Formats: sequence, C-alpha cells, structure tokens
Amino acid sequence: MKQNKLTKSTFSIYAAFVYIILYMPIVVLIIFSFNDSTINAVWQGFTLKWYVGLFDNKEVLEAMWNTIVIGVISSLISTMIGTLAAVGMYKYNFKGKTVLDGMLYVPIIIPEIVMGIALLMFFSQFKAIFPLGTLTLILAHITFSISYVVVVVRARLEGFDRSLEEAAMDLGANQLETFVKVTLPIIMPGIVAGALLAFTLSVDDVIISFFVSGPGSTTLPLKIFSMVRFGVTPEINALSTIMLVVTLTIAVLSEKIRMKFSK
Repeated sequence: MKQNKLTKSTFSIYAAFVYIILYMPIVVLIIFSFNDSTINAVWQGFTLKWYVGLFDNKEVLEAMWNTIVIGVISSLISTMIGTLAAVGMYKYNFKGKTVLDGMLYVPIIIPEIVMGIALLMFFSQFKAIFPLGTLTLILAHITFSISYVVVVVRARLEGFDRSLEEAAMDLGANQLETFVKVTLPIIMPGIVAGALLAFTLSVDDVIISFFVSGPGSTTLPLKIFSMVRFGVTPEINALSTIMLVVTLTIAVLSEKIRMKFSK
C-alpha cells in the first residue's frame, strides 16, 4: 500500500515538473506582456499600454485582418472539400481508394518547410495565374487543411449508423435529401470541429505562409516573426498573448463540441 502511494506521488511530481517546463515560458510571456518596461528582463509595473498600442498600429491591424480573411475563407473551402471527401471515401469502394487514403495523410506527416517549398515552386510555374499574395496564401492553407478536416469528419463517421440512411430512402427520400436531412445533421459536430481546427491551423501557420506570401499579404504570425528580428518587446508579448487566447478558445470550443455529441 505504501509502495503504491509512493509510486503515485512520484508520478504526480514528475507530471507536475513536465507541465511546469511546458507552460512556464507561456506564463512568463503573458505576465511580461503587461510589463511597463520595454526591457523584458526587468519588471517595472503593470500596464495595458502595449495592448492599447496594438490597435493604433496600422501594420498590425492589417496583418490581423489578412489573417482573419485568409483563415475564414480557407477553413470554409477546406471544410466543404474535406467533408465531401470523407463521406465519399467512407461510403464507396473504388479502385485506388487505399492509395488515395494514404495520400491524404501526406500534408500531415511531411515537414512544413518541404510543403512550403513545393507550393512555392508550383505557384512559380504559374505566376501569371497565381501571383504571390492573398490568393496563394488561401490556396496553400486550403491544401494543408483539407487532410485535417477529412481525418476529423471520418472519425465522426466511424460511429455512424447507416441504417438511418436506408430507412430514410425506404420512406421515399432520394440520395440528396437523405444526405442533407439525415447524414449531414449527424456528422455536423465533426464538420464544425474540423472547420475550427482548419481555422486554428491557418491562424497559427508561419512556415508555409512565409514561402507563399507576397507584398501586402502579411499575416499576423509573419508580422510577429518579422518583429522578433529586432528583439522581443512587450508589444510582441501582447500580440502573442492575443493569438494564444484566440487559439485556445477555438481549441476548447472544438473539444467541447466533440465531447458533447460523442456521448
């Protein structure tokens, strides 16, 4: 009994130590975003001026607007394509399905820098059609988001009762009506979770966006990256904290939706 308590205490201490290592830098970043001093190493009092100053910075506001627009458009399109792909691959068997299924995981497992270079080379070959800018950012974000949407929606489809579709069709509904009125409402939590995940990935992306962005299409992560080159200031901490809050909010919301409808 004593040995079990000792083992439990040891693992608890180890887990606490790991969490401290993981989250302490984030806590320090948030704390120093309220520092009145421009030097992060010295605490000189509490202030909100860095957050207020962000809304007077036109470049930051423009980058924030670009991030939101790109994130919303890319997540909507990738969710529609990913949902249709997930449903099609779940319902139907066809030649080459196994190969296609494996290819869907390529954007997830390959390094982002490789995908960024590949997309840059592709857009360079068709630069007359796809000049580097907002359009190429949207297309790039759609490309790497689709796979994540497919994975999330297919996980939801694993618990789907196909007899409900058969019952609807026996009652006179055609395939489109069955999909809209039966299938879609059941898998909607997975679709919403996939859309939120796609939006989060788009908002957080730096590496791929760095390769495919052009003049006037800077996103918020790229703006932070460029600001860090001149040193980490409380303004950067404040901007990073805002992004952290937005990302965590979306992640928590997505998880709550998934857990609510998985019961």
